[in-house]
Amino acid sequence: MKQAFIPRLGEALFAYRRAVLILFALLTLGLGFEASKLKIDASFDKTLPESHPYMATFKQYQAQFGGANRILIALHSKSGSILTPEFLDVLKKATEETYFIPGVDRSRVTSIFTPNVRFIEIVRDGFAGGNVVSGTFKPTPEGIEEVRKNILKSGQLGRLVSADFSSAMISAELVQRDPATGEMPDVFKVAAALEKNLRGKYDGPIADVHILGFPKVMGDIADAAGGVLKFFGLAFLITAGIVTFYGRSLALTVTLLGVSVVTVIWQLGLLVLFGFGIDPLSILVPFLVFAIAISHGVQNIGTLTQEMAKGHDVKAASLAGFNRLLIPGVGALVADALGFLTITLIDVPSIRELSVAASLGMVLIIATHLFVLPLLMSLLPLGPEYSQRMAKTYGRLDGLWRAIAVLATPKGAIPAVAIAVVVFGFASVEAKHRAVGDLDAGVPELWSDSRYNKDAAFITKTFAIGVDIIQVIAEGPKNGCVDHDVVEAIDRFDYHMRNVAGVRSTLSLPTAMKIVNAGWNEGNPKWRELPRDSRVLVRASAPIETSTGLLNDDCSAMPIIMFTVDHKAETIDRVTNAAEAWFKAHPSPKVTFRLATGNVGVMAATNQTVRAAETPMLLYVYGVVLLSCLVMFRGLAPCVCVIVPLVLVSVLTDAIMALLGIGLKTSTLPVAALGVGIGVDYGMYMFSRLNSHLGGGRSFAEAYLQTLRETGSSILLTGLTLAAGTCTWILSGLRFQADMGLLLTFVFVANMLGAVLLSPAIAGLIDRVRPFHKVEGVIGH
Repeated sequence: MKQAFIPRLGEALFAYRRAVLILFALLTLGLGFEASKLKIDASFDKTLPESHPYMATFKQYQAQFGGANRILIALHSKSGSILTPEFLDVLKKATEETYFIPGVDRSRVTSIFTPNVRFIEIVRDGFAGGNVVSGTFKPTPEGIEEVRKNILKSGQLGRLVSADFSSAMISAELVQRDPATGEMPDVFKVAAALEKNLRGKYDGPIADVHILGFPKVMGDIADAAGGVLKFFGLAFLITAGIVTFYGRSLALTVTLLGVSVVTVIWQLGLLVLFGFGIDPLSILVPFLVFAIAISHGVQNIGTLTQEMAKGHDVKAASLAGFNRLLIPGVGALVADALGFLTITLIDVPSIRELSVAASLGMVLIIATHLFVLPLLMSLLPLGPEYSQRMAKTYGRLDGLWRAIAVLATPKGAIPAVAIAVVVFGFASVEAKHRAVGDLDAGVPELWSDSRYNKDAAFITKTFAIGVDIIQVIAEGPKNGCVDHDVVEAIDRFDYHMRNVAGVRSTLSLPTAMKIVNAGWNEGNPKWRELPRDSRVLVRASAPIETSTGLLNDDCSAMPIIMFTVDHKAETIDRVTNAAEAWFKAHPSPKVTFRLATGNVGVMAATNQTVRAAETPMLLYVYGVVLLSCLVMFRGLAPCVCVIVPLVLVSVLTDAIMALLGIGLKTSTLPVAALGVGIGVDYGMYMFSRLNSHLGGGRSFAEAYLQTLRETGSSILLTGLTLAAGTCTWILSGLRFQADMGLLLTFVFVANMLGAVLLSPAIAGLIDRVRPFHKVEGVIGH
């Protein structure tokens, strides 16, 4: 790009500034109208890592054996026993109510009152069976005693009924798509219905109601996320105060904040036009866009105040800022946008949407803050009095800049780089402990004392099953359940997994068949074996219906259902690794074992997808940054000075996540990308100004001192402003927001310190070996 092009572009733009600003206003009105239509959008299918092998199994057998979008409703009797007329009446009504929760698959609702929960017993003439609660049930002492016996005979103790008879469970699954509308269930409507129609009606003097499931998680997060706006408002006020103090003009502050808010409005409006909503766990992305917009806007204010302090009028100062900041700003924001796009390497729809939203925000900042903001600033009523006021403040921090500029000399650079190396070493060791996935038993986005996590703890403690399920599908020949080799292989795998730490209990067809076989032999435990004769296997499998979820229609697919104690990353890894190791060690010519369905299967696939994409993603991010720097600076040395602090902050962020118990997952990925983005901004602005001061007889340290005088205040202000705003999130009622607030505060401050302290130290040492030279015709003036 020829050096003269930018000044010509600036003159043309400023000549038609009113027309440009009218277009800007019209676009804002239109996109603001579209943004008003934005909906919170959460779908279980959007969380699935589509290309992972586990998901092929999941989708193939979802209709037959259920997916992972499961709901559990546990009712705990306040009298201590479910065997009372009052509690059984509540349980019956709650079961009936569950059928009518929007999106519930009625064929998969189970409780002791549903006809798909049956018992089998041995009688004198053979077998007898029926529903656990018969259609003729009366809540008399005799009827209740019959229910108690049927529960014991059904094998549901510990599953649908707690071992001490104090609680009962209702289990349900959501349909993949509503057969009437063809749409996926609205998880927020489901969550609202669960609260209103179940907890609202039946949580009272007779029973406590506990509810788990993906819709309830999303509903609780969305409810808690309402506080995001409150903290955004607080951050907005803090930002306004600091920017006003820096720019000494309320008009400048209102202009910057207004344009930054408009950037977010444009982003949300375009998302609606592109057919996107916003996920509750991505709701912080607009605020990240706002933060990066502020960081670029502060550079405009810094340049304006410096130029006016030299005696230029507001229009000339704004034009000078446009000319000076356009190229480094575009370079930094393009690097940001491409960096966010690398997140699409993780093949999860919700992550791809997050990536598009963040990248779109970066592109919009180019339009709003590099073009529109200087035009608006040129119209502000800032006259000679303002210039005189800013002239008095110019140079007040010269003592600080001289102290920092020492880092550009060997005297300061060597200790600074040595400290950075030591910090990097310690951080690298700690960063290895950062996990991919969840590190808590409950939902880590919510506090441990939240209603949902308390419900999860209760159900986990009370029942042998829970919402955390992983299923392995055993594929065999048609009528495989009457082939001894097939069912024996499944049984051996079931036994192996039952003894893996982290597996609470298991359920499979061979287990049920052994119970039936013993029943044909007077219930003798010695006969709880799998007979080798296929005719006897027919007899053992005949009573087991497909509605149990233990086999498909032709018995060619049989799931092994494993209930895990939690969904922590280490539990998931242990279970899946144990399963895959068993598959390799025990190959079978007749049976193929395939992982995985169930919500834990989805989590395992997601964790593995994130883990596999993490390194390539980081390489692409830094590759984009390197390419952008090479284009701008035409040399490797400035690239090293910009990238090394980014690498250090990335490793430190991983170490902080490990120390705080925050796993890398879909909701925390934006912070990792943002850390690189903010650092790129600082580095490119700083080295673009440094380039303009190189040569002319100045030493490198002198050039850096002049750079600090022009950009140092803006960088410090940006870092402190953003950190002051996000640190308020630590007080949020949503743990996810509090964690992100802490991480973002660290990232903003660390990148600021890296740009101001570490980059010049590295540059100073490089300059001693190979002096920096001014690059003409690329970065402008």
